[in-house]
Amino acid sequence: MITNPALFYIFSAVLLFAGLRVITARSPVYAALFLVLAFFSAACVWMLLRAEFLSITLILVYVGAVMVLFLFVVMMLDINVDSLREGFWKHAPVAGGVGLVIALEMAAVLIPGFNLPSAPAPDAADLQLGNTKLLGIEIYTQYLYPLEIAAVILLVAIIAAIALTLRQRKDTKHTDASEQVKAKRADRVRLVKMQPTVERPEAEAAKAPGEPS
Repeated sequence: MITNPALFYIFSAVLLFAGLRVITARSPVYAALFLVLAFFSAACVWMLLRAEFLSITLILVYVGAVMVLFLFVVMMLDINVDSLREGFWKHAPVAGGVGLVIALEMAAVLIPGFNLPSAPAPDAADLQLGNTKLLGIEIYTQYLYPLEIAAVILLVAIIAAIALTLRQRKDTKHTDASEQVKAKRADRVRLVKMQPTVERPEAEAAKAPGEPS
């Protein structure tokens, strides 16, 4: 695996800085934008590691969909952030300790995976296809049934979420498109012919001289 160490350290530093600013920024909009920067930096790290599919998926799913939704929610809901940040420094030591324990556990699990004696050399055909195409071949051949089962489970979860949150309200007004299509002009507009009203000259002459016309 050939990567540029300088770019790796630069993107990693930006990623750490953006992650730190996500939890320390006072404005929720700035925190969401720093999270977008963190996602971009992580995608660049994945790209340097030749994981193109994961990199593009991270940008499309998280930056393109999830973070846009977060920004809309944060900007539409006027949340009082000051009340939410009252206990930040009070619980900071406990949160830092828990984060340190999690980081040490992840390091203990992941570091042995980098100490491989000799990595298998990739085939020339694999290098020509690329990681994304090889991943697609593996998913849609060897792991096709698990993929279909996962898709069905996600579909059932979406339907269940819609069914649980759907509420029938009697005071809600909605439009029936089929009834609108059946409507005719005669049912909506009626033309009425009326004779014009003109004041007679005799009525004008009968008025008093000082009376306004």
